Amino acid sequence: MKLVTFEAGGQIRLGAARGDTVIDLNLARAMFLAARGNEIRYLADDMLDFIQQGEEAWDAANETLEFLGSRMVEGIVFQADAVKLHAPLLTPPKIIAIGLNYGEHRQEQDILQDQDFYPILFPKFPSSINAPGAPITWDPKLTQKVDYEAELGVVIGKRARRVSEIEALEFVFGFCNLNDISARDLQFDERGGKQWARGKSLDTFCPIGPYIVSRDAIADPQNLTIQCWVNGDLRQNSNTANMIAGVAKLIAFISHGITLTPGDIIASGTPSGVGHHRTPPEYLKPGDVVEVQVEGLGRLKNPIE
Repeated sequence: MKLVTFEAGGQIRLGAARGDTVIDLNLARAMFLAARGNEIRYLADDMLDFIQQGEEAWDAANETLEFLGSRMVEGIVFQADAVKLHAPLLTPPKIIAIGLNYGEHRQEQDILQDQDFYPILFPKFPSSINAPGAPITWDPKLTQKVDYEAELGVVIGKRARRVSEIEALEFVFGFCNLNDISARDLQFDERGGKQWARGKSLDTFCPIGPYIVSRDAIADPQNLTIQCWVNGDLRQNSNTANMIAGVAKLIAFISHGITLTPGDIIASGTPSGVGHHRTPPEYLKPGDVVEVQVEGLGRLKNPIE
């Protein structure tokens, strides 16, 4: 299932993307219940509420989509190009990002890989969430070295505390494209304070989407092509198999000390090819278009303004 948050008729709605259509899950659920003479009730207030409800909401959504089939129902099923997509998850409780999790990305920085690798954790604040198609913006007085990072976003579906690596994937709700936009001068330069959290958490600096793909639709999160383009030029081209710590290990590692809750997002790290480490460095600038695509998760496209 491909889950979206979209706007139609001036309302922000919970939906599912299917083919070239987007379905309002709440109205479709109401239609399903009415057809059976049952009390009408919606699925969820929003994506976070849907995730927090767990298996009951998930089963209801699947049942509803099966009932609807391929029918086009006015006001419930929309053509995809007639709606506006928002970030699929508008208010994640927290975003935990992983630094230097691809060996190739470490190599382009001449950083040796420690055999006893411990994932590097840092926060991206939820206020940085940005929608597919929405502009990425910043104050040029604050930063002039803005970079892209294609990443696999992991959306947590159940409370995870001290879970094992073997069971860790059971706590995943789904996956999405994520662009870890980074102000390198704030992150690395003395003048910027060398603050990773600040450099990566500016407003608009965490585009996600266009949808969240449910865990059951991704056979192996450690075998997905991951790519990034700037103005059509392929800058990053790798595979999630090249992560040093895979998704299951990341969840297990984080959950031993930091409880993961439904709706949390893990930004699992980026491969080589970022602008900061090109020769010469190539940073994003107004007028550019940056695109991120992880296999099976659609394409996330954002203009720079």
